[in-house]
Amino acid sequence: MDEPTTRPLEGVLVVALEQAVAAPLATCRLADAGARVIKLERSEGDFARAYDTVANGQSAYFAWANRGKESLVVDIKKSSDVSLIQRIVANADVFIQNLGVGAAARVGLGSTYLRTQHPRLITCDISGYGEKGPYATMKAYDLLVQAESGLVSVSGAPGEYGRVGVSVCDIATGVSAALAINEAIIGRELTGQGAAIHLSLFDVMAEWMSVPLLQYDYGGTAPNRVGLAHPSITPYGGFVTNDGATLVISIQNEREWSDLVTKVLNKPELASDPEYIDNSARMQHREQVDAIVQKVFAALGREELERQLSDARIAFGAVNGLDELSKHPQLRRIRVASETGKIDMPAHPDASRVVRGDTRIPALGEHSDAIRVEFAGK
Repeated sequence: MDEPTTRPLEGVLVVALEQAVAAPLATCRLADAGARVIKLERSEGDFARAYDTVANGQSAYFAWANRGKESLVVDIKKSSDVSLIQRIVANADVFIQNLGVGAAARVGLGSTYLRTQHPRLITCDISGYGEKGPYATMKAYDLLVQAESGLVSVSGAPGEYGRVGVSVCDIATGVSAALAINEAIIGRELTGQGAAIHLSLFDVMAEWMSVPLLQYDYGGTAPNRVGLAHPSITPYGGFVTNDGATLVISIQNEREWSDLVTKVLNKPELASDPEYIDNSARMQHREQVDAIVQKVFAALGREELERQLSDARIAFGAVNGLDELSKHPQLRRIRVASETGKIDMPAHPDASRVVRGDTRIPALGEHSDAIRVEFAGK
């Protein structure tokens, strides 16, 4: 695919006082869309740089969320560096920060103050639990918010809580921030005014928990932890083949149930059996349903079952490990440069978005001298 000559956010300047994952992921999305992102880092760098060194000498987290940015080392406790940041912000379209609540304001970089000075500026503040309330000053790392938001209570196996295996609170918040910033950029074209965006990891995850929360608030029950299964649909879960693979199948309606029992399980009589005739009936006999499916799966290998499921038009997916993901036929990759070598990583989720071939992960302070010169007299 040819690289586009222009990208939608070209000409947009983003100043990012950011660390960890949520804000960096948001600005990475903006950079992929063409924005110029100046990442402000302390002398030791964003602490995500030191999470590990597994990606050709780079931290996997940092490499993933920081491509295409410029790194400027600053000390926000020095008035001269704060003045530099304020001069850069005076020329910027977006200012985003995810320091502790109140930290940016205490050094003269609070969003309210900056927007008073620059009404067209779009500011985005990301916190753990919001800027007010009893939890406002609490630290909010990803797993802590998974716990506080109730996410772990509906994840995992029966009797055991489960952590979602990626930093889902950070990721969800970063994507939400990128969406809100893009909306504000469009809104500014209509009104001429910037916007003040306020997001918290807790608010984002609470909104993502809407379905189980509504089930509890209005139905009086919470979803059970059911491991590799669906809490309210069956059969919808993982079943083990005779060669040790686990295939997840999903039956969403009675036509699919009929196709499954007729074309795969070879038990057409189950299609009209009152105990299994619809999902409500099957949920009342979940153990029997699972046992019927597992017995057939245990007698066949993965390839044969995948063929039969495909022929029957039954939705399924294999439980893959990272070795299988790494060589998955649908996995698209991009190659990004860094000071320690090139890194192949998953491509932008939008298949039409082409990340520029010269995109790189910035070394700490790589652009400091040039940026200081550029904004020295502005």
